[in-house]
Amino acid sequence: MASEVSPSTNLKEAEELVLSLSEALSCGDSDQATQLCERLCQLSVPVSVSIKNQVYPQDPIRLTVGVEDAQSEAYIPVNVMVSSGMTIAQLKEEISKDFGFHPLLQRWVIGKRLALDQDSLYSHGIRMDGDQAFLFILSAQAAHLTRQQCMSDLEEQRLTGIMKSMVLVSRGPGGASAKTPPPLETSPPTLIPRNPAAVKPVLPPKPQLGWACTLCTYINKPTRPGCEICGGDRPEDYKVPDIYQPDQEEIQRIEQEQLAVLQYELAQQEERNQNYLYLLATEDQNLILSTSEADCPICFSTLMPGEGVVLRECLHTFCRECLKSTIVNSQDPEVSCPDNCDSKLLDREIKELLTEEELQRFMELRLNVAESRSEHSFHCQTPNCRGWCIYEDEVNEFHCEICKETNCILCRAIHKDMNCKDYQDDLRIRAQNDEAAQKTKQMLDNLLTNGEAMNCPRCDIIVQKKDGCDWICCLMCKTEICWVTKQARWGPNGRGDTSGGCRCHLNYQPCHPNCQNCH
Repeated sequence: MASEVSPSTNLKEAEELVLSLSEALSCGDSDQATQLCERLCQLSVPVSVSIKNQVYPQDPIRLTVGVEDAQSEAYIPVNVMVSSGMTIAQLKEEISKDFGFHPLLQRWVIGKRLALDQDSLYSHGIRMDGDQAFLFILSAQAAHLTRQQCMSDLEEQRLTGIMKSMVLVSRGPGGASAKTPPPLETSPPTLIPRNPAAVKPVLPPKPQLGWACTLCTYINKPTRPGCEICGGDRPEDYKVPDIYQPDQEEIQRIEQEQLAVLQYELAQQEERNQNYLYLLATEDQNLILSTSEADCPICFSTLMPGEGVVLRECLHTFCRECLKSTIVNSQDPEVSCPDNCDSKLLDREIKELLTEEELQRFMELRLNVAESRSEHSFHCQTPNCRGWCIYEDEVNEFHCEICKETNCILCRAIHKDMNCKDYQDDLRIRAQNDEAAQKTKQMLDNLLTNGEAMNCPRCDIIVQKKDGCDWICCLMCKTEICWVTKQARWGPNGRGDTSGGCRCHLNYQPCHPNCQNCH
């Protein structure tokens, strides 16, 4: 039975492999390094590879640093002694130890690039005295740094410094401790802060053109829409100065942005054209079919694409059977959406869903409902004729297009070759023996009793006011009549004779309190 390999054995073997890999990489033995890497991969042990500090130039470099924050308008120049092999993380720790700025508050910008913690100064071009860098100090709120975390990190940094000092003191010849401290090593870089009041700035004048980011305080070029460092938005009230001349890099960027905007507008226009063509195609269709899977809200059946009907007014989707049943069972001429919304089904949708027979019955229902709900409707007096009309005040006859008969709206009858007076006189005679004539006479008597009609004061035929003002005119004798007083409008001499009649508006007085312009 095979024995299990303990984790300690893997770690020991990994340490040996790492040392061998370091020697192989240093000697340039690629074959040996490849074999060692394969064996390390089999162990699955986390490994880090870094370049030793001795490879970089060891000469100290005086780095010129401009320090800014979000509150001050000017920056403070500081000279810092560094080495080209130092990482940004080490540089942040040294700044934190000497100046008290926590590493989370520091943002280093070198050569217009935001430096990351794992980057070395050498990779950013820091190789000789006088090289420049910018340090932006964020607020604790912007960096999400709490007071408790800051104090804890400072305490840990202080303990680390004490431990390093104890190790240096304990070192001596042969590993024995010595009373005098050993000389300082040259590898760790030293920082030399300078008093800005005593030393003149060596940086070039700060550019006046540009806008400051409200998040990281980086001064961006005037034409940039967003911060080059953190991506923050440009202030809305900022305007590019007229005297500013962009460089070639900015010109290329602006041209690319304009090209991107043009492509976006062309894509939008193409989408609008496609939507317009789609609308034209759907306008020619009486029914719009669903393009995706949906459920009918009435029968809850699943509708595959093309099976459902989408209403034009509200875009609700139903199956054909449910919509058809809704139309057939509707007692209203306008069919509402079955989903309890205010929209109505269009005539083209109803026509497409119903058969010819069902559509004919629905249209008859519409006509019957419309006739019953109309205030001034008149049905043709020909038996079994479906013709009817909506009359106006000045219209007294209705010519039915179905039965081709002419109806008298005043008499509510068809009296061909007879005027209204002759018909009404004949009606009184026939009413004694003719049941139909008796019903017609009874209807006219009811109109007189209810005040819906009156007898002409001159020729005594029945006249009726259908709508409008209180002025009416007899069809037979052409007498102008005041409807509210039931009298002739003028005296015996006709129009303009105020010696008789209702005398309306004489001395600016109406003929009756309820008179509505009988003149």
